[in-house]
Amino acid sequence: MSGETHAGASAAARQAGRRAGWRAVLRIRELNVLSALLVVGALISVATPYFLTTDNLMGVFRSFSLVAIMSIGMVMVIITGGIDLSVGSVMGLSSLTTAIGFANGLPTALCVAGGLLVGLVFGLFNGLLVTRIHLPPFIATLGSLSIGRGLMYIVTHGVPLTPDTPDVFAIFGQGYVGVVPVPVVIMLVMMVVFSIIMRRTRFGRHVYATGGNETAARLSGVKTNRIKLLVYMLSGVIAAVAGVISFSRYLSAEPASGFGAELDVIAAAAIGGASLSGGVGSVEGAIIGAALAGIISNGVVLMNINTYAQQAITGAVILIAVSLDMWRSRSGGD
Repeated sequence: MSGETHAGASAAARQAGRRAGWRAVLRIRELNVLSALLVVGALISVATPYFLTTDNLMGVFRSFSLVAIMSIGMVMVIITGGIDLSVGSVMGLSSLTTAIGFANGLPTALCVAGGLLVGLVFGLFNGLLVTRIHLPPFIATLGSLSIGRGLMYIVTHGVPLTPDTPDVFAIFGQGYVGVVPVPVVIMLVMMVVFSIIMRRTRFGRHVYATGGNETAARLSGVKTNRIKLLVYMLSGVIAAVAGVISFSRYLSAEPASGFGAELDVIAAAAIGGASLSGGVGSVEGAIIGAALAGIISNGVVLMNINTYAQQAITGAVILIAVSLDMWRSRSGGD
């Protein structure tokens, strides 16, 4: 009888272990999104033989790299419980500022620095509005979005600016490292750097603490306003990096550059598992979310699906991803 009892206890323990294992897997948001990415990629590759070609894959990576880069800054803002709607305008205005520098004969380093400075100024402005004026992040960054977009049209009068640029500058947007486009290399390097920052540094821990429970974090000694200010500044600078790369790729600053990009960036973060209520998200998840959206966009083109359906498909993916994430949280007890 004791042997049967022992066997039953062992079986129950194994079953409990399996349940615990599943819960642990369910807690890994990045794994869930990566699984969806692989499934979508497999389905598209079955539907069209062109998807898995090197040229197509590198083109896909290049196409979503700018959204992925901006999503790094966005996910940090979202983790603190905020939002940054100005990233598209910052991207466009940084591109335009870089172009103006070249048009006036400035050295490449100064032109790039000018573009990045625009991002820093807008990020600082957003951060001060949120932390000092105590405006809701949605309102603060919506205002910045409109200011940046208006400045672009005031400066350009709706006409693209296409100055002469040195050949070395084009490497940032048009160059390759082997078969890999330079923007993709920049994206991967930034992903690794900011993943380490968010996971291994005190700053990263304070970002999560601020979004998880701001009052408790403040009482624990975290300078939450300073953390918020820094993440908005980082978001602005990272969006400016995307703007400089964009100008390097096209060598033309369009008045509508970056228009609507904020929606794609927020979608990438949301698909990647970031919670808009704060405290949850990761850089890797945001990159994978951008990749998933980029692959879907590419699949729509390759399979000759009406391109006007692309936004509807992306919206459906966002709803499914967020719904699955909520189910995962309940199932995993997270």
